[in-house]
Amino acid sequence: MKSIGGDGSLWRNGFVAKNFSSETKMTLASTSNSGSAAAEPLACAVFIVAAFILSGAAHVLWLRSAASMRFSFPIDCGLSLRGKRIFGDHKMSRGFVVIVPATGAAFLMLYVFVRTAAPAFAAQLWSAAPWQYAAFGLWAGFGFMAGELPNSFVKRRLEIPPGRLPAHPSVRWVCLVADRVDSILGMLGALSVVVSVPTLTWIYVILVGAGIHWTFSVVLFALGVKERMA
Repeated sequence: MKSIGGDGSLWRNGFVAKNFSSETKMTLASTSNSGSAAAEPLACAVFIVAAFILSGAAHVLWLRSAASMRFSFPIDCGLSLRGKRIFGDHKMSRGFVVIVPATGAAFLMLYVFVRTAAPAFAAQLWSAAPWQYAAFGLWAGFGFMAGELPNSFVKRRLEIPPGRLPAHPSVRWVCLVADRVDSILGMLGALSVVVSVPTLTWIYVILVGAGIHWTFSVVLFALGVKERMA
């Protein structure tokens, strides 16, 4: 007859403990996987484009306002590199002032709206809290504006005047394409640092976003903010 706490009891207790530990790990893994389900590419693309249409509208109104002129100083502060301006006079601080917070607000408000009005659509987006969506938007807005800077830097090295197109036809087309996608690539790159952005989302946003970006350029040109539509 075995006493309580003998070898048999120890074996049974160990077996139960192992089973409990295994079941606990399986439960935690299942919970973790369900919370980190992959976002649906098209839904993410629609969300990003819609949010940037909202923040883009705020950006246009801001650039058109007299208040924005207080921030009409170049980002490079007039500095040059090897005798050539770093970015040029057209890249001003006022571009960052509204688009960054406006995109943060757009991400937040749009997510809160779709989570209430279209929960099935919201379920296809990234699994994150509303405040995290606001942070995603702030970072995406910054990436959108910062994405233009490498393009401007290269143009200054090639001695292409700010707001102008190069004379050579092939270089002109390269610049036209770059002008349409540089901000989008910067935004998607920045967003990918903080959240997983599906490859198809990149493709959708670049294809649709380039046309929308051009439309906003036309509006800014019509309002006298930009020197050319393209």
